[in-house]
Amino acid sequence: MAAYRWKSFNDDGDRPEKPRRYGVTEMKGPNYSLFSRGLLEDVFESMGQFVDGLKLCDGSHTVMPKNYIKEVTDMAHKHNVYVSSGDWADQMLRRGPSSLKEYIEECKQLGFDSIELDVASLGLPEETLLRYLRLIKSNGLRVKPQFSVKFNKSDIAFASDRAFGAYVIPAPQTSEMVEDVDLLIRRAERCLEAGADMIMINADDLCRQAGFLRSDIVAKIVGRLGLEKTMFEASNPKISEWFVKRYGPKVNLIVDHSQVMDLECLRGRNLGQNHSSVLGRSYFLL
Repeated sequence: MAAYRWKSFNDDGDRPEKPRRYGVTEMKGPNYSLFSRGLLEDVFESMGQFVDGLKLCDGSHTVMPKNYIKEVTDMAHKHNVYVSSGDWADQMLRRGPSSLKEYIEECKQLGFDSIELDVASLGLPEETLLRYLRLIKSNGLRVKPQFSVKFNKSDIAFASDRAFGAYVIPAPQTSEMVEDVDLLIRRAERCLEAGADMIMINADDLCRQAGFLRSDIVAKIVGRLGLEKTMFEASNPKISEWFVKRYGPKVNLIVDHSQVMDLECLRGRNLGQNHSSVLGRSYFLL
């Protein structure tokens, strides 16, 4: 383990050392921008102890040479980091089950450890989804179904100052429909029973802005599925900060590769004066 004078995984309230079952940080690689081996190696060498997984987003690996991808996965495994192929399996499923089988075999050959299934994008019957999930698991790979919650933006109160008694123009209705969160949770529970390793929730759908966060939906999901089995994808640093403040350092998050150190500092903010002396109190917005 690398030595950090302000960080220890043995402190109460923080996470254990890798491999971790909770407090997982999955790092998103750039979609289609340049991501050199040197940059990746620098990230792993400097922050590898804080990175649990690497996600190649939006099928970016499909436009990379296979030997390059194998080098990337080997490098990640060297630092005890699992590699996810992202949700590109959705594209394969649209071509038929046989294409998915070929994709699973290719993922194994290239060194991927995990495959995502975007439930909302696929729109599959529940039994079909579970069958595909078991197929991936039977081939020795992890599987993470991803769920998205849609809601009507006009249902969110707009926080602004106004004079007492002043008329407020109603927010226009949107075409987004409120999804049955209980139904989503029941489907997620069935996925876990079928062998899913983690349930992913797209937090951007829940909180486009941190001030408009649907904390009630988050609380219901975490309360039913458990913090250990739930992972939230947060593109906005303010969103990941909210999750750590609300649920502590043990929450599982997917963040951009540029936000890894910021997130780790937020996870470890309970380390006291030794921690704040490194980055300063203003960094943590105390």
